[in-house]
Amino acid sequence: MAAMQGSSVLTSEVARFDALAGRWWDPAGPMRPLHRMNPARIAWILARIGPAPVRILDVGCGAGLAAEALARAGHRVLGIDVAPAALAAAEAHAAGRGLDLTYRAATAEALLGEAVRFPVVTALEVIEHVADPAGFVATLARLLEPGGHLFLSTLNRTARSWLAAKLAAEYVLRWLPAGTHDWHRFVTPAELDTHLRAAGLRLADIAGLLPEPRGGWRTGRDVAVNYITMAEA
Repeated sequence: MAAMQGSSVLTSEVARFDALAGRWWDPAGPMRPLHRMNPARIAWILARIGPAPVRILDVGCGAGLAAEALARAGHRVLGIDVAPAALAAAEAHAAGRGLDLTYRAATAEALLGEAVRFPVVTALEVIEHVADPAGFVATLARLLEPGGHLFLSTLNRTARSWLAAKLAAEYVLRWLPAGTHDWHRFVTPAELDTHLRAAGLRLADIAGLLPEPRGGWRTGRDVAVNYITMAEA
């Protein structure tokens, strides 16, 4: 798998998710799990950054599920990605909504050269798709203002996550296109904590993202499959 020059973005992953752009905002489409998970993960983030308008960088924003939700909550959001069709879908969906929301075709590494920093950086369901997770976290840390907060959500590498997020979601229930995830690239909380500490950040909070029987999601203590973290600079 080849990475884009100067970044940890995998070109194969960009192509995979760009191909889904036309149905990204369809709640019954291939992004159905993200649509159902999004309210829980956004509520968890909002509870930790407060109601005051904050500048947020959403890295790997795709077609904007998280970025638009954060902007609807009153925050000033910049979403970046390198998938052109996904970004076009994001812009089209946000058009005319009066949101303080901007999208750019850029990598996190490219922003480092612009000397811009953010009090909040999010990268949700992204780290398991990059070539160098440790380097990716280090880049995100450098995009934070002093005292800033980094939010990451991802999949734990456990037997349960292989059964639930890989076998069941992709091949049995068909919630996701086959091949969406590589279980070997899932990141354990311990590994993520190591990456965060190496980047000069402190893991401040962690929660599991858990599906409900009726289709919604909630946060809880069980981090065996999906989880979300907050780190502090």
